[in-house]
Amino acid sequence: MDNYGFLSILPPVIAIVLALRTKQVYIALLFGIWFSWVIINDFNFLTGTLAAIEGLVNVFKSPGNTRTIMFSALVGALLLFIQYSKGVEGFINQINKVILYFEKKQSGYSRVVVQLMAMLTGILLFVETSISSLTVGTLYRPVFDKLKIPREKLAYIADSSSAPSSILIPFNAWGAFIMGLLLTQGIDNPFGTMISSMAYNFYPILAILIGFGVIIGKKDIGPMAKAEKRTRETGKLLNDTAKPMLSSEVTSFEPKAGIQAKAYNMIVPLATMVFMMPINLAYTGWDAVEGATSFGDHIFKAIGEGSGSSSVLYSVLTAILVAMVLYRSQKIMKTKEMIDLTLKGISELMPLALLMLLAFAIGDACNELGTGQFVANWSKEWLSPAFLPAIIFIISSFIAFSTGTSWGTFAIMMAIAIPMAEIHSAPLALVVAATLGGGIFGDHCSPISDTSIISSMASASDHIDHINTQLPYAMIGGLLTLLLYVILGLMLI
Repeated sequence: MDNYGFLSILPPVIAIVLALRTKQVYIALLFGIWFSWVIINDFNFLTGTLAAIEGLVNVFKSPGNTRTIMFSALVGALLLFIQYSKGVEGFINQINKVILYFEKKQSGYSRVVVQLMAMLTGILLFVETSISSLTVGTLYRPVFDKLKIPREKLAYIADSSSAPSSILIPFNAWGAFIMGLLLTQGIDNPFGTMISSMAYNFYPILAILIGFGVIIGKKDIGPMAKAEKRTRETGKLLNDTAKPMLSSEVTSFEPKAGIQAKAYNMIVPLATMVFMMPINLAYTGWDAVEGATSFGDHIFKAIGEGSGSSSVLYSVLTAILVAMVLYRSQKIMKTKEMIDLTLKGISELMPLALLMLLAFAIGDACNELGTGQFVANWSKEWLSPAFLPAIIFIISSFIAFSTGTSWGTFAIMMAIAIPMAEIHSAPLALVVAATLGGGIFGDHCSPISDTSIISSMASASDHIDHINTQLPYAMIGGLLTLLLYVILGLMLI
């Protein structure tokens, strides 16, 4: 069977519903993967089961997937290092001074300031979503815990400031990927088209504005309001039934006794990881550059051509090595302690690495089923030109929600949206923006999204609780975006 039709959307949708209803993400994803391969093998349960096992193995055939899974595990070592060295404690001591300053001005104001600092940090680290989410969660989790701000709020801030800023400030691997897709569709000026589309890319803009509004206005809704009430009244940072993505072994690891708490023991390794990201992007993309007019132009183009998965892996490895040298020079750790901590950190984050494996595997299965292509082709028969941007946004959102990948959505939808824009004489920038915004919106709502998974992990939040608390804010942004696209479609097409 080559064309699976409606069957192609069943496995990811069932997996998402199961994850949200049961909170058993691993089982839900495994079922989705298994059911996908059973469909592909004409409902032969034996060959389908064997194919599902091979599908999990084949995830590692992709170097990008393997690097991302390795990055997810190695992060555990870095987190244990900064905990054991009292770097976290030193950072908290410095933030406490800021908290005291603002608390003297107005009671409760420090909670707002710290959340704003977290949001701004996520936006400034637009170079890579994984680095952004990881840094925000790691840096601010102990401070949020001290101020009794629920972990769900930190995960929301980390998630809502990472991908939206990366796509709105596209001088990174995201920008390179989008320009590459535009080039394959015969767009003569891909950079100009991408930049002009930013003015119409409403969802990422709204996601950031809503984030700031929630923080400054101190007005939470839905499950997030319940989480805030729980933390305020009971001091509990998580629900009683929550299963945080990061174990207490990592978040509450006992620091070494008898050493001074210094903030730079935390800041230097994390800053190294962030600083190395653009350098590694330039390095991995250097040889792919053609027609550079100057050294600066070559660097800029090399960053655009660089490998995001290679760069995050190299960055976290460099950060671990810098941490080792830093702590060894202060006689905080011996070599054996470092090796033991590295292995322990990796073991503690194996559940995250497994979740990433399952997320990639169901994405591969959806590609095999042609999930995205089916949804996109289905719209061609009945689409009205005036509603083209709105429909493109909805379809992109659904594909991203079902597959858990915004990049995969861009790859599927650009090949369909751009020709449709030309056929219907629609503004190209508007249609491109709807495609990109839909990918981000669907990704924000999906429990199988890799960026949402990393946000939950870095914040030590229950993943399904993170999705549930983020969903109302994402839906508000998504509905407002849809309304804007309907209005612009009626005005311009």
